[in-house]
Amino acid sequence: MYSKEIIDGYRAIYSTASIADACDIIVGKTMFLPFEVKNRINDKKIVGPAVTILEDVTEEKVPPQHALDAIDESEAGSVIVIGGAAALETVAVWGGLMTAGAVANKHEGAVLMGGVRDLIEIRRDYDFPVFAKTVTPGTTLGRFKTLSSNKPVQMGDVTVHPGDLIIGDVDGVVCVPQEHVEAVLELSVSIDSRELEQAKLIIASGSLREGLAKYGRI
Repeated sequence: MYSKEIIDGYRAIYSTASIADACDIIVGKTMFLPFEVKNRINDKKIVGPAVTILEDVTEEKVPPQHALDAIDESEAGSVIVIGGAAALETVAVWGGLMTAGAVANKHEGAVLMGGVRDLIEIRRDYDFPVFAKTVTPGTTLGRFKTLSSNKPVQMGDVTVHPGDLIIGDVDGVVCVPQEHVEAVLELSVSIDSRELEQAKLIIASGSLREGLAKYGRI
């Protein structure tokens, strides 16, 4: 979906902080996910197009079919994004078997407004990045079901559309709208470069104020 140059370009950005700042300027609104959504498995960075799954409350004991299908049917390099009702944080919408499927299909990672379980298994056997809001042993069966795939999903204040570019690292997760991917990358590279120069000036001059005065960035 995205060129290798785009994916590699975002992977080379020093931090999602630069991307979040670039989105503030170009998109004009917050595009970083809630701070609770963090990598529960490792420190790996992820960059890939969103495949979205919507879940809602139910008392039916049904498998998360849309998510299972998406894992098998989505293009390699995808990021599986799962959102839904607020109570989704009380259950594990991702676990060891789904991770096995994602690894088998060469996906980039998972980003969840819900919980993840089977951490020992995922860390030991797969080292697959899972950015989740919570960690919980509870199953979705009898509590939640998947309603749809590849429809917009709400992740905190951010609406993630299928195909938006998801970037996650130790600082958090940012969603770059598909139509702004190139412009945000260009500005993110510039921010990275200016911050590196600014940091060098601060160290060389022994003055934080001097670095701020020259570059006007904090």
